[in-house]
Amino acid sequence: MNGPADLVAWWRNSSKNRGIQQFTAAIHAIKESGILTINPRSHDQQFPALVLAAGRASRMGHYKQLLRVPGRGTLLDNAIGQARQLSAQVTVVAGAGYPLVRFRCHRQPASWIVCDNWQAGLAESLKAGVAALGPQALGVFVVLGDQPLLDVDGLKQLARQARGNPAKALGAGYGRRTGVPAWIPRALWPQVFQLEGDAGAGVILNRAGAGRVEIAGVQQDVDTPGDWRQVRAALNAEQA
Repeated sequence: MNGPADLVAWWRNSSKNRGIQQFTAAIHAIKESGILTINPRSHDQQFPALVLAAGRASRMGHYKQLLRVPGRGTLLDNAIGQARQLSAQVTVVAGAGYPLVRFRCHRQPASWIVCDNWQAGLAESLKAGVAALGPQALGVFVVLGDQPLLDVDGLKQLARQARGNPAKALGAGYGRRTGVPAWIPRALWPQVFQLEGDAGAGVILNRAGAGRVEIAGVQQDVDTPGDWRQVRAALNAEQA
């Protein structure tokens, strides 16, 4: 070998090393799929994330969790990917359509929770998810399953701010109000269990004077076929 270029060529051409490269690529693909987690960030046990995806989506006419997002799997796959911008410890709260929505999901979270009382409203999903979290959690990130246009940089900013001051409630800005995606500190969890019906994290966040993080895309959720047509057009434009 006459120099670095020859060494690189030998590495690429060696059948043994090609096998190593293929093995490494396979492990990376498995890790990204969520089938297993390699060297999970243990500190994320303190900063878990919930994806609330238990509703029936009656206005959509079918399980919107299974809608196909261009280049991103299902709508639920996409939400799990968003939650992973916040934490490696992602739990999906499911209900309607379970276990079908789980089987159709290519990105598997760290865990699944089934909310048996999902018909009673969004509050029940949030309560079921929070109740399942361990004592080491300093709070919880909350993500909805139907906001596929969320800006990744905004999510990362939410994650950074929560880790910098986990005692402070944080949420996405909705004009003058604050909502999800959000960080709910553990000190506010007793208020979660007082919620009823379709009252969600926003009630607690606004009562607590939560800090606001600007996350583009929060206004574009998917509740109706018309919503989905608009969101899908925006997603297709992103792919173009």
